[in-house]
Amino acid sequence: METKTSTAKHAMQYGLLIGIISILEFVIGYVLNIDPQTNKSFGIIMNVANMIILPFIFVYIACTTYKNKINDGFISFGQCLKIGVTIRLIGSIVYGIFYIIFTLIFPEFVPELIDKIMSITIKERPSMTQAELEMTQSVMDKMMNPYITVPLSIVMNCFIYLIHSLLVGAIVKKDANQSY
Repeated sequence: METKTSTAKHAMQYGLLIGIISILEFVIGYVLNIDPQTNKSFGIIMNVANMIILPFIFVYIACTTYKNKINDGFISFGQCLKIGVTIRLIGSIVYGIFYIIFTLIFPEFVPELIDKIMSITIKERPSMTQAELEMTQSVMDKMMNPYITVPLSIVMNCFIYLIHSLLVGAIVKKDANQSY
């Protein structure tokens, strides 16, 4: 008897790949000192790629591969959702582990990033009062903590991939009980 690969197991390889791509993007930006806040075009390109293009491509490829090569030409809407969210969950966990290790190895990274953001904020909004600046600084200090940033980014990324999974599911869905 032939056993079918589960959607989670199938999505794991794509999740590992998207996690590695995320790590490479971060490392390349860090090594080349490319700052998305000061280099707006780089920031826009990375956001469009990471929020729109890559999620759709990865979910589409994973769902069509599962449908055509593993599940005899059928895939349900629910299976598409499972595949998409699992891809990003695995990818986010891989990237999150890397990010926590990175901030432990380079503890100056987060404070330097906060300083850059604060200087840009001051430059773009010179009318901010000292109290507003202090409040902004305290919020950033709390939110830029890797132990807060990583779980929030996992939830956000899974939500983005859920939306893409809904779109892909509407496109590639073919239930086994459909007859034409």
